[in-house]
Amino acid sequence: MRKYLLLLLIAILGFGYYFFIVSSRDNNTSSSDTNTSPNKPSTQMNNTAKPTTQRGRGANNFQRSLVKIVYAEEKPIQEVVSSLGTVIPSQSVIVNSQVGGVLQAIFFEEGQYVKKGDLLAKIDPRTYQAALDQAKGSLAENQARLVNARQDLKRYQTLYKQDSIARQQVDTQQALVRQYEGSSVNLQAAVEQAQINLNYTDIVAPIDGRVGLRKVDVGNLIAANSTDGLVLITQNQPIDVSFSVPEIYIAKLAAPFYQGKSLAVSILNKENATILAEGVLVSMDNQVDTTTGSVKLKARFDNHDYQLFPNQFVNAKIILQQVDDAIVLSNDAIQYSDAGAYVYIVQEDNTIKTQTVQTGIVNEGYTQILSGLSLTDKVVIEGLDRLRSGSTVEIVP
Repeated sequence: MRKYLLLLLIAILGFGYYFFIVSSRDNNTSSSDTNTSPNKPSTQMNNTAKPTTQRGRGANNFQRSLVKIVYAEEKPIQEVVSSLGTVIPSQSVIVNSQVGGVLQAIFFEEGQYVKKGDLLAKIDPRTYQAALDQAKGSLAENQARLVNARQDLKRYQTLYKQDSIARQQVDTQQALVRQYEGSSVNLQAAVEQAQINLNYTDIVAPIDGRVGLRKVDVGNLIAANSTDGLVLITQNQPIDVSFSVPEIYIAKLAAPFYQGKSLAVSILNKENATILAEGVLVSMDNQVDTTTGSVKLKARFDNHDYQLFPNQFVNAKIILQQVDDAIVLSNDAIQYSDAGAYVYIVQEDNTIKTQTVQTGIVNEGYTQILSGLSLTDKVVIEGLDRLRSGSTVEIVP
């Protein structure tokens, strides 16, 4: 144990001696540098003079910020409201049979364009033809009895004038004639109803449009007015788009719409990159949907090139107003604070001036400037983060 303590003490004394020698050398070196003659500047002093000059130049560069500028432009700008919409047919009809029976024939191809009145399908007509013949026979029988009763009535009236029969017999015959006349009306209606049912065996297109996939094949027994129907016809030319806009735009929409002004609507694809169709607003709901705080609108389009298809999701843009000669500025150049919108303007002496502006319509990266800016003002668009009023800047291309 004593051996280890002795070794530790020797090590401590050795380290102490080493640090004493090193410290003495550093002090001698410092004294030598201090006593250097001023007539012969040392190399170290010459080396430190250059960085001092460089720091001075850096300070000047820091004070003069580099900025890029833009000018306001005069061009048209539109106030636009965008919304997600759904394409719907302008008319849509489920074709149904109005009488029951066996489907005898189908005269259309799936996807075919048909016109109103075109024959689509046929129900077996024999039962309805028989009912029509029966109704006509009953009517003819009643007509014959009516003719005979009227002739008898004329004879009775003549005999009554000759005081040959009683008045009661004439009245009875008169009542019989009226009875046959009433039956004739009923039977005539039965004939017409039977004729209508027979006509219903020919199923025709109720509107112009394109048929979908048929839901029943030939040979099936179908019921009148079934839920599924035979086929769906949709009218796609013209075609409509249904969409909603927030209630805050009602004031700008309702007044011009109900006054008969045409409001343009553009339809874009889901990526908002391609315009599919241009149309006009045709209807506006009469109340706000309280669950969404929006009002439903419907626009109509010619769809001559079939870009729109029922149940397709699209983006609808409705133009509320257009200013043809507006002064506009890039959105990136406009700053906002509690006091409102403002811009940084570079003056003739390359100093910055903070200018308050009044803004209007915002669309497609530009904002309408109503006041506070002219077309010749140099407006800073890049390098805005360190600018203040009075700052000196350097304009770069």
